[in-house]
Amino acid sequence: MDKTCFKRILHRLACRLPVAVAAAAMAASPLSATAAPPDHAASVPPLMRIVVPFSAGASNDVIARAIAPSLAKRLGNTVIVENRPGVAGVLGADYVAKGPRDGSVLLLTSSTFLTAAATQARSPYDPLTAFAPVALVADGPLLLAVSSSSAASRSIRTPADLVAAARARPGAISYGSAGVGSLGQLATELLCDTSKVQMMHVPYKGAANALIDLAAGQIDVMMSNYSSIATQIKSGKVRPLAVTSAAPNPAFPDLPPLAASVPGYGIEIWVGVLAPAGAPAALVQRLNREIAEIAASPEVRAILEPDGSRPLAATPAEFGARMKQDLAQWKRIAVERKIIAE
Repeated sequence: MDKTCFKRILHRLACRLPVAVAAAAMAASPLSATAAPPDHAASVPPLMRIVVPFSAGASNDVIARAIAPSLAKRLGNTVIVENRPGVAGVLGADYVAKGPRDGSVLLLTSSTFLTAAATQARSPYDPLTAFAPVALVADGPLLLAVSSSSAASRSIRTPADLVAAARARPGAISYGSAGVGSLGQLATELLCDTSKVQMMHVPYKGAANALIDLAAGQIDVMMSNYSSIATQIKSGKVRPLAVTSAAPNPAFPDLPPLAASVPGYGIEIWVGVLAPAGAPAALVQRLNREIAEIAASPEVRAILEPDGSRPLAATPAEFGARMKQDLAQWKRIAVERKIIAE
């Protein structure tokens, strides 16, 4: 090889060396990680509030207070429960809808969230677009029950008896609820719609007041969760007839599903967690996983099981789809039965 050729080779190597060294240095440097896709790990607010739109001691409140400590431990932050009752849960829901969108304020609510929205003449929020579904906690049935002492229901022993009595005397059978637009009212009106009968609605200011009159025989029928009606059932003043779920419920082996007498009927009441629309997707996904695991824990299951409720894991999208389907059903009933909450 002559000297001229050798010099050319050395020159080429010298030109390429800085590039090769730089490339190797970047590959070895920790800073090269910045070239990877950004980290989408959830940012957890140091303080998180779970708003319950009902009074302290109500079933939703009990569930929220069972979830909060475990959620705080898993997230490494502080989680508190805040009660904001009023207007069938609308006040608390509206507070969350207008709250910060960083995941620091959540709403723990139930199916009443949608029955209220379906029957309010003017709602301050859209239940589907103002909120981001986070996680379902559980679902379970209501109990259909009759008074043991009222003249109209004394002889009613089965759901078929109730339907026959209501059909024979339209409007003569009375049923109570926690108020116009309440879950109890819409669930009973759905029964009337499905079985093609008519019963008279007697609204109360709260389910507790309605249950007092049911036990006293002042009204004939009511739908309620078991925890609320358990005392009246145990005293014999109220007689349960069926569960509202489409299938039998293991917690109530002696009660048939209402669908056995009224084909096509079937509702289960859900409890779930929502965030304001626009909450960080990564945080929503993490909360979904954590809440599902907490709901399945022995501590929370012990609270759910007396009502026949079961922990229910669902993705945010699945929860949202269920909300959309339920709202459409309750809106249909509200329109057809002319139910408007003032």
